[in-house]
Amino acid sequence: MNGTLNKVILIGHLGDDVKMHYFEGGNCIGRFPLATNEIYINKTTGEKITSTEWHNLVVRNKAAEICEKYLSKGDKIYVEGRIKSRQWQTEEGVTKYTTEIQVTEFTFLNTKKEFEQKQGGYNPQGGDASRGTSYDSPPTALEGDDLPF
Repeated sequence: MNGTLNKVILIGHLGDDVKMHYFEGGNCIGRFPLATNEIYINKTTGEKITSTEWHNLVVRNKAAEICEKYLSKGDKIYVEGRIKSRQWQTEEGVTKYTTEIQVTEFTFLNTKKEFEQKQGGYNPQGGDASRGTSYDSPPTALEGDDLPF
């Protein structure tokens, strides 16, 4: 090992629906914001404080299509990836910077669509879409998946 590691693990809620961008040749990327919260008690006032951190997530190709199909604002997801910073020039010549999480693995923890299907009595035969196979029902974590919570 060369002594460095760029790995991110997040569990949070989508701040918006997945926005897709398609390229010539059939490739695509999906982007969405993810909110993670830290809750603590102010020792001086005893007040409960919630601090939200926003992360810009990027998924590619088949993974992006799966996320677009099943995820919507408010859904909870587990993601693994790496931090990537990039810069670009606006039309006015201003240099802009952003830091993103390039997602390499993900597991849907709960989706609004899944909740609505359960409420309506619909019980689909599911699969694990987070592993790259596409089904008509929302993916679920497989038994034996090691999630850090």
